[in-house]
Amino acid sequence: MARIAGVVFPAEKQVHIALTYIYGIGDSLAAKILTETDIDSNTRANELSEAEVSLLKTLIEKNYRVEGDLRREVLSH
Repeated sequence: MARIAGVVFPAEKQVHIALTYIYGIGDSLAAKILTETDIDSNTRANELSEAEVSLLKTLIEKNYRVEGDLRREVLSH
């Protein structure tokens, strides 16, 4: 089961939809992330390889503010 930014991906969802379960990632950002990583958006979350999960995790953690960091920033304003 894939876990990115502390969120467990729903196994039977397409990866495009699963990415939107992460706070701060909507449809357009999910599409951009999948384009950058060259992962097919129709792939199911449980079909992702360890390398693909690692690639997604690295890209999201390095380039985007999501989940806890984003929540703290929103609450402080």
